[in-house]
Amino acid sequence: MEKIPDGPVSRTWLESLSTSELIKLADSFGIDIPHGLERIFIIEELLEYSDTGVQGKTDDLEINPAYIETTVLPKQYNISYIEVIIRDPLWVYVYWEIKGHDREIHEHADDFKGYCLRVVPLSEKNTELNEASFTVPVNTDDSARYLGFAEHSSRSHGRYIIRLDVIRGSSELPVVESLPFCLPKLIKNEDINTMKENPLFRFSGVQDLSIIKNTDKQSKVKRH
Repeated sequence: MEKIPDGPVSRTWLESLSTSELIKLADSFGIDIPHGLERIFIIEELLEYSDTGVQGKTDDLEINPAYIETTVLPKQYNISYIEVIIRDPLWVYVYWEIKGHDREIHEHADDFKGYCLRVVPLSEKNTELNEASFTVPVNTDDSARYLGFAEHSSRSHGRYIIRLDVIRGSSELPVVESLPFCLPKLIKNEDINTMKENPLFRFSGVQDLSIIKNTDKQSKVKRH
């Protein structure tokens, strides 16, 4: 049996344990671990608690060699990012994360009014076609969203970026921006005269979306 080292535990020793063993160790310390918490944060909790010199009962904990050999911790965490996964020519899946420190600053500000995803078409030279962009509001606890492209800018050639913005007062401030991406083109068919006649368009449900033009927005938001 591998027992807990004398004195504060080391990160290396904790990383050698499986997630279930980490949770068991935390329970022996009386640390409440939320369901689904990533193992790297469990380790941080244990390291912080161990620094106090309080030890738990760990006689039944063993080192799992598989974790020593295969577990790779991320080079970075607690960073802001946004990623785009293309599902088909009409839909993309977007997921994001906001750095904890930045989130706290924004959401505790008196002028904080939420977040939004801004979809910006790009020209062939990667210049932003802001007049053809559109915005999708997201909640503070959201971390992913499907976005439908019911209409395409004729100048963008299906090339876009997606920016996560925070709304502060009357301004949209960019938090993080995706890499440029291109939507796949719908296959042309001599029997299909318009995109709306394409079966993929009909089956996607895009025709049921309520499209609000930028000029129809009730509140004008400045973009910087």
